[in-house]
Amino acid sequence: MASNRPAPEAPSAGDLDHRDPFDDEGRFDGSGVVYQGGDRERDGARDGEGPWEEWNPTEESVRSVRGKHRVAKQRGSGLARSGTVLGVGVIAAVGAGGMATAEGRPPVPISMPDIGGMAHDIAENLPDAESLPGIGGLISDSGPSHSAADADSAPAAGPLTQAGLTRHEAAQGTGAGEALRHRILQQADAQQGAAEQEARDAAESAAVDQAAKAAAAHHEAAEKAAAAKQAAELKAKREAAEAARRKAEAERLAELAKSFITPVTSFTLTASFGQAGDRWAADHTGQDFAAPTGTPVKAVHSGTITQAGWAGSYGYRLVLTLDDGTELWFCHLSSMVKTSGKVNTGDVIARVGATGNVTGPHLHLEVRPGAGDPIDPMPWLRDHGVNV
Repeated sequence: MASNRPAPEAPSAGDLDHRDPFDDEGRFDGSGVVYQGGDRERDGARDGEGPWEEWNPTEESVRSVRGKHRVAKQRGSGLARSGTVLGVGVIAAVGAGGMATAEGRPPVPISMPDIGGMAHDIAENLPDAESLPGIGGLISDSGPSHSAADADSAPAAGPLTQAGLTRHEAAQGTGAGEALRHRILQQADAQQGAAEQEARDAAESAAVDQAAKAAAAHHEAAEKAAAAKQAAELKAKREAAEAARRKAEAERLAELAKSFITPVTSFTLTASFGQAGDRWAADHTGQDFAAPTGTPVKAVHSGTITQAGWAGSYGYRLVLTLDDGTELWFCHLSSMVKTSGKVNTGDVIARVGATGNVTGPHLHLEVRPGAGDPIDPMPWLRDHGVNV
């Protein structure tokens, strides 16, 4: 194989004059690239140099300017940033305009820089990926530890049929459909549990309200019962008090019956109190007890005889004054046994007669409380226990 010359320096973009490499008939004339500023041939020759020979690089013939080729570390993007790959990229970029018709063109001299050495220098000056914040943990083998629960819940790497599965589900061999069904069931169970809890809360609230209403009703019933009991007790007390009063009144009347008697033992009631007639100047002022002349007249109650003698139309009259000031008038007497002094109940004080304005023998009895106007003797006698 012929020896190779060092690669000539590649012309800059400013030194190239881009022209249309095709003539009017569409044939390539080789004039696509010319050098500016000088008379240079289009066969690739330079000043003072002969024509270029064919260059077939091999592993033995290719030697890096700085030594052997270096390959940079692969980054997270997955592209190998070696000098060779970058060189090929540069060549492709420079000759992209004429690659489609490169077969009929003469070789173009291109100078290749030491891309491998540049990449090595840049790689040495770059910081390690593990030291970058937020990135080192993603590519480092000794990244931050995760709990077993996080590992189980993290999505598992696998085929598309296991997309969305956790590592735990993928480890158990659960399919995507089964996992989806399981999750739907879990969600349904959670919703059912929430609904049941809501129903329990509602039932508890209703029970509390019902208990409050029952307590209020019970309290109201207790108040009504207490009020009814109190009313019954009060009524019983009133009835008992009334019964006691009646009993006391009966006892008093019984006691009075021992001290109050009718004025005569045998009699007939004739003219009554308030009765009108031509025999009296006014309405009758007392109660008449008809009895034979000479029938004994007794003291109705104990008292003092304050008057005794003739009283005109009353005939012979005897006045008995009781201790409370009530005056009892005994009229139309035939004779008077007691005319003064103290007397007791049942003492004979006079006898029945027909003196004064009368039509026959009888006893005219008047009752004057406080020595005032007369009242009906019959109710007064009954009030004092005398049964007439």
